[in-house]
Amino acid sequence: MTVWVQAGDDLILAVRLTPGAAKEMVGGVWTDEKGAQWLSARVRAVPEKGRANDALVALLGKYLDWPKGAISLESGDSNRLKRLRIRGGAQPRLISIIEQQVDVT
Repeated sequence: MTVWVQAGDDLILAVRLTPGAAKEMVGGVWTDEKGAQWLSARVRAVPEKGRANDALVALLGKYLDWPKGAISLESGDSNRLKRLRIRGGAQPRLISIIEQQVDVT
């Protein structure tokens, strides 16, 4: 199992977001009760008016060195568990970066 799936030229990334964290970071994996894996992410922003979601997109853009405009929320607007689409992200370089973040504990 992995935290991403390829959808044509895009990647769909499964993320478990912790808003209101002391430190922003991406790394590690969280497994739900059904065995699905989610990349862990923490942002300082609070979950009000989409601030945490916007901060997550910005954080992923930074970590992946990918334009924020090419990362969009597919599902989980008001949930900790989110699916994000990374347009044009089905590239070995990006997949490698994501896999490295999964291995972080």
